[in-house]
Amino acid sequence: MSLPPLSPEQLVKPRHFELRMSLIFATLFVSQGTHLPYFPLWLQAKGFGAEQIAVILAAPMFLRVVTTPMLTALADRAKDRANVYIALVAATMVISAGYFLPATYAIVLAVSLLLTIVWTPHSPMADSLALSGVRRFGSNYTAMRKWGSISYLCANVVGGFILAGAGAKAVPVIIFVALAAALAAALFAPRMGRPRKASPLSAAEIQHAAPSLFNAYFLYFTFGVGIITASHAFLYGFVSIYWKSIGIGDSVVGLLWAWGVVSEVCMFLFFNRIFASVSVVRVMVIAGIGSIVRWIIFPLVWPLGLGIPGFFAVQSLHSVSVAMVLIGLQKMIAETVSEERTGAAQGIAYFFNGFFMAAVTLASGPLYDRLGVDGFLVMIPIAIVGLVLIGLAARSAPKRPVRRGDKRALVDEAGHTVAGK
Repeated sequence: MSLPPLSPEQLVKPRHFELRMSLIFATLFVSQGTHLPYFPLWLQAKGFGAEQIAVILAAPMFLRVVTTPMLTALADRAKDRANVYIALVAATMVISAGYFLPATYAIVLAVSLLLTIVWTPHSPMADSLALSGVRRFGSNYTAMRKWGSISYLCANVVGGFILAGAGAKAVPVIIFVALAAALAAALFAPRMGRPRKASPLSAAEIQHAAPSLFNAYFLYFTFGVGIITASHAFLYGFVSIYWKSIGIGDSVVGLLWAWGVVSEVCMFLFFNRIFASVSVVRVMVIAGIGSIVRWIIFPLVWPLGLGIPGFFAVQSLHSVSVAMVLIGLQKMIAETVSEERTGAAQGIAYFFNGFFMAAVTLASGPLYDRLGVDGFLVMIPIAIVGLVLIGLAARSAPKRPVRRGDKRALVDEAGHTVAGK
């Protein structure tokens, strides 16, 4: 669906827009780059078992699938999404201090539940602001978003060395300090005003040019993305604990996580050169196949004597199973969703990601207790289900040719989003 001309206010590009958004992405992912690999180690150090860890990790995921779409949709209606983002980052920093309280099961679970409400919307809201810049000013999404992956990488490496010296007790401190930095960056978030409303169309034109977010293509695609992403739950929840159990030190654990992100950044940098002419559906099929290969290989690395180099090799598949999913999802939204519904579309995608990730994470605790590293084999059929859904999305894609003018606008936006033309 075509968008109306920019209003006088929307014509004014915020100063240093790309730099400010890059700073937001960079600070946003430091806390996440600490929480994902090292929070399970902190929980284990506090005496929690695998099933308790799974509940503490999964329960917030179930909650956020309800709260995140509501908050992102509310932000679309706010006077300025940047103000909502600042408020959420500030609340996240304050609530994270709850991990300094006595680490009983009830307290840790309660803090994690409260934290997820205000923490999870950070990423989709930052994406929404960035995509507004892509559509209005031709900004390069990947050039901004890659700084999130780079900061995530640095958090993995530095966090591992900090834990090697100070122990897992440092995890809540790192998270709190990182969120304070994110709040400082959020104060400089570019003010974009309300999202631009689409041009008024007849009911027939709306059905063709801007279908409901609940059309078959969008739903199959986001379902498939959510399930492929959920096949990573066992990795995110227990791989650090597994690596520690076979004698790998904290600093090397950090480097292994960081190597996965290095491969992710490389995909962000070279995606357009390799996959510029590849459809979104094919991109996601490649990502799903990469996930399956990753889960087949992972349990074999240590038994086959491939050692730490083998884990570095399999972590390279992060570029396919994660980075291509991130890029493909944003490309699909940019191609098919009008700007005023971008936040809602991001929220729906995060809903599916969160729900399926929560369910698989909850099951991962018992899986790790019973199967150990062989629990990765259970992730294979999960990724296959995601691939089937992506195939159904391909069959549900609109077949009617797009008008020349609309097609040109679509290509421009897709190109800006992924390639930054």
